[in-house]
Amino acid sequence: MHISEGIIPAQTCLAGYGITGLLTWYSLRQINRQANPTANIPKASLLTAAFFVASSIHIPIPPASVHLLLNGLLGAILGYYAFPAILIGLIFQAIIFGHGGLTTLGINAIIMGIPAIIAALIFQSRHRFSQRFKPTISLNLFGFVAGASSVGLSTILFLTILITNLPSTLESEAEKAAIIALIIAHIPLMFIEGVFTAMVVNFLNRVKPELLTQ
Repeated sequence: MHISEGIIPAQTCLAGYGITGLLTWYSLRQINRQANPTANIPKASLLTAAFFVASSIHIPIPPASVHLLLNGLLGAILGYYAFPAILIGLIFQAIIFGHGGLTTLGINAIIMGIPAIIAALIFQSRHRFSQRFKPTISLNLFGFVAGASSVGLSTILFLTILITNLPSTLESEAEKAAIIALIIAHIPLMFIEGVFTAMVVNFLNRVKPELLTQ
């Protein structure tokens, strides 16, 4: 889910860089407030690599083909580290795979990074419901919601930015067909990533629970 170069105007790309800069600054500020800001760097590096590789794994979901996003997983495990981790992953994806581009890097970081931060807040809110649900149920439930919602929010952001910035010269019917195909393809991906995120956080909770503390 990357917006390629040459589709959106320069002013939108610049605005994307501005918002991404602010979100990166905010994330780093929150990280520096932690007792040991560097403690989670190895974990963030590992998940950045996983995010980078995930873009090359395509899943054929008719009428389109999609790839794993994993921004919800990064948000759930990394918290505020997720946004800079995704930004670094997008830079390497643009340079090595040609996914997106450097001019649209800020926009793509917004599309992937904001849902990751929201996913982090969703996953951390499970502690508020610890008395209503058993710990394992709460972990799986909020892990699923974090993973699924991040895909849905990324899709909404992608479509909103794309539709509001598409050139008027494009065919409206072909445009609508492509948008509908994209929406349909990402509905099952929401479920897939929700289940996958729940499975990963459940596994980590059993073998190394400290990885889920941010």
